Amino acid sequence: MLCELLAGAAFVPQRPTLAPPDGAWRSLPGAARLAAAGDAVLTAAPRPAGLPLSAWLAFAQTGDRAAYEGPYFARRRALCTLALAECAAGTGRYLPAIAGYVWALCEETAWQLPAHNTYLRDAPQLPLPDPARPVIDLFAAETGALLAMVHALLGRRLDAFAPGLARRLRAEVRRRVLRPYRTRHFWWMADTGAAQDTPVCNWTPWCTRNVLLAAAVLEPARALPFYLQKAAKSLDSFLSAYGADGCCDEGAQYYSHAALTFAGALELMCRMAPGVFEPAWREGKLRNMAEYILHMHAAGPWYLNFADCSPKAGPRGAQEYLFAKRVGSAALAALAAADLVQVLDGEAAAPAPEGPDGINLYEKMQAAFAEQEMRAAAARFAQSPPPPPGDRWYPSVGVLVVRRGGYVLGAKAGCNADSHNHNDTGSVTLYKNGRPLLIDVGVGTYTRDTFGPRRYTIWTMQSGWHNLPEFDPDGAAYQQLPGPEARAGDVRVDDDLGGLSLELAAAYGPPGTVPGLAAYRRTVRLAPAGLALHDVTDYPGTVALTLMSAEAPAVQGGAVLFGTLARAETAGAQRITVEAVPVTDARLRAAWPETLYRTRVYFTKELTVKIV
Repeated sequence: MLCELLAGAAFVPQRPTLAPPDGAWRSLPGAARLAAAGDAVLTAAPRPAGLPLSAWLAFAQTGDRAAYEGPYFARRRALCTLALAECAAGTGRYLPAIAGYVWALCEETAWQLPAHNTYLRDAPQLPLPDPARPVIDLFAAETGALLAMVHALLGRRLDAFAPGLARRLRAEVRRRVLRPYRTRHFWWMADTGAAQDTPVCNWTPWCTRNVLLAAAVLEPARALPFYLQKAAKSLDSFLSAYGADGCCDEGAQYYSHAALTFAGALELMCRMAPGVFEPAWREGKLRNMAEYILHMHAAGPWYLNFADCSPKAGPRGAQEYLFAKRVGSAALAALAAADLVQVLDGEAAAPAPEGPDGINLYEKMQAAFAEQEMRAAAARFAQSPPPPPGDRWYPSVGVLVVRRGGYVLGAKAGCNADSHNHNDTGSVTLYKNGRPLLIDVGVGTYTRDTFGPRRYTIWTMQSGWHNLPEFDPDGAAYQQLPGPEARAGDVRVDDDLGGLSLELAAAYGPPGTVPGLAAYRRTVRLAPAGLALHDVTDYPGTVALTLMSAEAPAVQGGAVLFGTLARAETAGAQRITVEAVPVTDARLRAAWPETLYRTRVYFTKELTVKIV
């Protein structure tokens, strides 16, 4: 699509002006808040955290990613916060610290993460980086965009404080990001048609958006057509991997780095080539991509989640609001505006400052300048709210979202070959009255094993820790397998989108993998009164159905009470057990309490569970 729009288009390339006038910052409603955040950094982290060799080597030696990534991201968050504070205050108070952070980033041996230090997709990571051959990974591109925006906003002031520093900054971004983007191929570029470049994922729009940001600031207008052409090829590859329904197979949390960064890249391209790419916004697929997050929203901070996605996928904000305006989605704009106001006014929890959150200066600047409009929009939508999202079937991935009364159901068909896959085909998640009832735990802190051959040894990835059956649970404990062949079959979605039925045996492997298993039919139906789940199988032995919950279950005969939230009545259960699951991982604890629960319902041949 984008390549077609660009082909033969007559336009004069433009360097977009990304830096607002200095005076515009002083009148921002959040100017004092931005300055206060900068003051907090000056107190807590006036100098960059260290990045010793031992931290880099921790990944290769032990699989630990946090030792390096913790201080790496802390440096970038601090620089982003300090730059915003200086722009908002304009006093020079933050310049010495900003200069120190810029210098530190320029002095880093490499900008890619140890976990991404490779030149071929899925190849083993090299022990140490080669400064002569920079790798453009997600965060090398993010670092280039961050430094470019610091230059756009504060370049002259930095040079006045430390003459030559702005020149050093420009040289490093060009050497580590812009030059290799022009002269080398990385798999995420997806612009050659090579088999090893597929399937694409969030890396493609995420890296592309940030390279475009760096080019927009540091390259002359005459150089921009090259970047536009290459970006158009990459983003078209990304678009082609999406179904027309706009479903993100990586889950709600990755929407922010997939559909949203695509929208950010497209916006930059529109500004670099006025009039050329505007028709893209009218494509129905883009609106579906934008509104995906709206349909996955359950209530408050909670989202229907699968794959490596947390149920707390983060509050919506300026990026969603701007995307919503572009595609004409009042419902998404309302959700984004309400979330932003609630976070800024302390009515909702802000996302924890960890990982890559909070390191994109351009996004932070956009949010600061959109705040006043979004506050007005939130007030307007509160008086006249748009219609709420309805039921939604996403055939491209096999996700059904159903809303009935106080319940929200997410049912996963599809297969076990999604990006960031968990072996969760056929699983369901359920919310009642805005609270999680049947849950998908998500994923813990990333380590070397998370994206390696031992991925499915991690418990959160396994079907036995999703709301799914396990065969011969006290013996071989047969679980689902990964891969495109491990898929749901004969999927039938109810005409009113109130439920579905599907065949799950193939998700457990080819015939014979589970001796005696040829059929396992699951039927799920949601009504205002609750959920009905019916499983029928020809497996001759014992099956254990897992029900994961955050509410402490109490077994009463053939029923299970999930605290005061709900009651599950079973028919066909032979016995029911409850296992407390301690949650110690920091990433999981960001969403869940210190204990989760796995209820196991043992049966043969047929089981019905009704939750009210």
